[in-house]
Amino acid sequence: MTSRRSTSGWLADAVLYQIYPQSFADSNGDGIGDLRGATERLDYLSWLGVDTVWFSPLFASPFGDAGYDVMDYLTIAPRYGTNEDAFALVEAAHGRGIRVMLDLVPGHTSHRHPWFQESAHNPADHRYIWSDRVGAPVRDWIPNQGARGGYYLANFYPIQPALNFGYARMNEAEPWRQPVDAEAPKANREALREIMGYWFGHGVSGFRVDMAASLVKDDPGLVETAKLWGGMRNWIDAKHPECVLLSEWGDPKTSVPAGIHADYFLHFVGRGMRSLWDNSTGSRGDWWTDQPCYFDPEGRGSMAEFLSAWTEADRAIDGSGFVALPTANHDFSRLTCGPRTRDMVAPGFAFQLTWPTLPVIYYGDEIGMRYVPGLPDKEGSLHDGEARQGSRTPMQWDGSANAGFSTAPADRLYLPVDPDPARPTVAGAQADPSSLLHQVRELIALRKATPALGTGASVEVLTDGYPFGYIRGGSYLVIVNGRREPGGVDVNHLTGAFRPLVAHGVTVRDGEAVAEGFGYGIFEL
Repeated sequence: MTSRRSTSGWLADAVLYQIYPQSFADSNGDGIGDLRGATERLDYLSWLGVDTVWFSPLFASPFGDAGYDVMDYLTIAPRYGTNEDAFALVEAAHGRGIRVMLDLVPGHTSHRHPWFQESAHNPADHRYIWSDRVGAPVRDWIPNQGARGGYYLANFYPIQPALNFGYARMNEAEPWRQPVDAEAPKANREALREIMGYWFGHGVSGFRVDMAASLVKDDPGLVETAKLWGGMRNWIDAKHPECVLLSEWGDPKTSVPAGIHADYFLHFVGRGMRSLWDNSTGSRGDWWTDQPCYFDPEGRGSMAEFLSAWTEADRAIDGSGFVALPTANHDFSRLTCGPRTRDMVAPGFAFQLTWPTLPVIYYGDEIGMRYVPGLPDKEGSLHDGEARQGSRTPMQWDGSANAGFSTAPADRLYLPVDPDPARPTVAGAQADPSSLLHQVRELIALRKATPALGTGASVEVLTDGYPFGYIRGGSYLVIVNGRREPGGVDVNHLTGAFRPLVAHGVTVRDGEAVAEGFGYGIFEL
């Protein structure tokens, strides 16, 4: 059984923004984004209205998997700067009312991490999972090049050996399995606390936890994994009560009751996320799939699948944490992708920023940056046919060379800038009051000024079709139309006037809320 927990007050009202550091802002002209570049752009984030940023991994790494192969958890990768640059960014962000979260990769390290180098040569070291023969699944066991021989278990790529947090079940056929309370698993849990404690001590407000469900092996129902994170939560509550964990677990109904503060709906667990914007990874150069989603220009979807998943999670969480809803991330396609242009995505933001979930905006989505197909593999971005690099292109700041991302020659950029001459930029969008950027900024400001649109207020669904209509906090009507065809919602049962707070293509008259194609509106009752 798990008990209901209280959660840091600031998280309930947060609007988060993910920065992929390689591609956000380059201050020194080497073609790769860095911390000083991000610091220089904090005023933009403050203007936009976000109050929490999380960075994809910043730690020292060989970058075989874009930094998700960590070589030193306590040192900033030189490509991004120094630890002092990180501390300065945190201080500068705090001065603007912005919290900073980092990305923690707890389940595996780089094969070049000193821990692994020691373990690969020392049969007495069980920090990783070792066998003298190939176990199951076979593809995940990698021959060891070190003196101890044998094989190690990898979590993702062969360069990412799995740390040993134990097995939930023993198996006589696999004598290398250790229980979760063995010495090495306990040591690894303590190492995670030391890593988090170091960065918490330097002002970091939390971690997005990579592959949080992957730690304990052969764990039916993830019972032991949940206990592990419950123990981490107890430690955070006792030692760092203002800090939080946001997990890449993808199953909030399991992870949040276990102790995680918030967990994402993600594309690889169920249909809750895909049923909204169907963000495939753009493999084979084409994003659109045959699976229906609500924000489909042709209107092939329904909100029913999302509502079912969200209701199940919300009941399980019971107020002890939050479901996080991203527009996209570094692993799947942006809102602006396939047949959906940036002129069609504002309703998606209207939904994200008025539904009782934690909104997470992926860098550039707020201006309508698109998923760019056909790019070369970069640092492990192409995996099992999934071309993730299309969502990792440089931030488009202005109309200057390299879209203002870097002064480096174009051929030295981390990834090419979107070659579309009509690509949006921050400068261009700021100069256009009707732009997507201004609409997103308006929605963020409205959410922050209106508690009934946040995580804590009630929600009553009027219809799950086109348009999607719902009441927040008993006092606010939200209408969102995810398709190009107009439609209406019967609101005859709602009495009184409808005062528009934000209305883009939605009007209320004669007992009906009428929405134009891709229209949305928020009305105070």
